[in-house]
Amino acid sequence: MKLVPPTQIQEVAKALSGDLRLRILEILGNQTLSVSQLMTALGAAQPTISINVQILEQAGLLMTTQGTNREKLCARIHDTLLLQLPNVPGQALHELEEIIMPVGMFTDCSIRPTCGLAGKEGIIGSPDDPRSFYLPERSDAALLWFSDSGYVEYRFPNPMPPRTDLSALVLSAELCSEAMGFDEDWPSDITLFINEKRIGTVTSPSDFGKTRGLYTPNWWVYGTQYGLLCEWRIEMDGSLLNGKSSSNTCLHDLDLQFQRPITVRFEVEADAKNQKGLNLFGAAFGNYAQDIKLSFIRENKKDDSQGIY
Repeated sequence: MKLVPPTQIQEVAKALSGDLRLRILEILGNQTLSVSQLMTALGAAQPTISINVQILEQAGLLMTTQGTNREKLCARIHDTLLLQLPNVPGQALHELEEIIMPVGMFTDCSIRPTCGLAGKEGIIGSPDDPRSFYLPERSDAALLWFSDSGYVEYRFPNPMPPRTDLSALVLSAELCSEAMGFDEDWPSDITLFINEKRIGTVTSPSDFGKTRGLYTPNWWVYGTQYGLLCEWRIEMDGSLLNGKSSSNTCLHDLDLQFQRPITVRFEVEADAKNQKGLNLFGAAFGNYAQDIKLSFIRENKKDDSQGIY
């Protein structure tokens, strides 16, 4: 018998939701079969069987081993599943929940040339035309940039049910300054706001362009290549930027509510000392294969009736 804790219920339920996957578990009830034998028994193609076997294996419902002929052998692990349903807010959530936001999915902006958007395959709209930032195609952007002062703002859903205790909210993104072409000596003060609260300002020293970005596509020959991966962390007693104190803003100040989106704004303020723009990188550009990532870290509390979650 397998005890399925609240944090794994969705994964197991999804694995059981497919008719073919249920048939695989059924036929493996009292025997071990190879992938080719499952193909014959179920009348399905090898890629289809392999994909569904992988889903079941990831959910912990079957195991695979290598046979004497190097063929994958499949065996069911459990005959009975016992679901441990959640009984306190947030118990079904993992201690770390992450939401990844593509850089082109901003909901508001204030920008000026030089500015633009780029996707995996090419420029979106027209370079240096702020109207491009309102095109529907902006959602495909993997890089955006603007000069001088301005901002881009995003809205994230809040996955945490009411009364769920957080220990930290963490946002990370790759960014740098914006110059015409590129300029290694081009500092820009880039400030993060969450729910209109100042979290911290990073001063990017450069618009980096001398070395090609690890994930920057080959067609991109316009100068800027990569940025700095910055992490803002908001805790119960204040905020940190790359591990150092950045502001007194704490989790309580953000007034996080389950039914209300969380606004995230990257801004070069009009009164900043260094107003030299912003480049914001997605997974297909720069040195880090990630978009904007917002992480919710739950408190690890002990519930005397149910153990530790």
